[in-house]
Amino acid sequence: MKKLPYILIAIRFFIAPTVLLLSYLKGEGFRSLILVLMYIGLLTDIFDGIVARKTGVSSEKLRRLDSQTDLIFWLSLGVSSYILNPELIKKEWTGILLIFIMEALCYIISIWKFGKETCTHAFLAKMWGVSLLIAFTYLIGFQEITWAFYLSLGLGLISHIDVILIILLLPKWEYDIPSSYHAWKIRRGKQRKKTIFFN
Repeated sequence: MKKLPYILIAIRFFIAPTVLLLSYLKGEGFRSLILVLMYIGLLTDIFDGIVARKTGVSSEKLRRLDSQTDLIFWLSLGVSSYILNPELIKKEWTGILLIFIMEALCYIISIWKFGKETCTHAFLAKMWGVSLLIAFTYLIGFQEITWAFYLSLGLGLISHIDVILIILLLPKWEYDIPSSYHAWKIRRGKQRKKTIFFN
């Protein structure tokens, strides 16, 4: 069981190039398979942290590995969406560019302040992940830009602002911080309660 979180992270890591390969080689015929892999990837993301905390193996190394794998996984789905629906994505490039800028800012500010990349696993970021799942389901599965896409852009912006606030408020680098409110409490010297399911 103690190795299971690493196995789940590895599964998600290898899903990323598989999705890209399927999109590039024969995208139209593999849309359903790409969606299945996306949902499997999300399940591995949900359970790797839960299992790690339950078995007592949650560590800085594991959580940082999880964060970087998340980035690779979602980027692969974004690129896959572009390969399959280039015209739809090009029409929305300004909103997508804003999210990329915000993501880069999170990394830049965290590395500047702490010398490490961000690894908050914040609650709003988890909500953003769910909205991305719905948006990519429409994009990849049905070739549609819907309310889910714009919801994901809005949640993406808000969650990145929250992460930036977490970074700025924390007196020292920490992982698994649920929100900027929790970071503010940590800054004031208060201990936070950890849970198996969220952080």
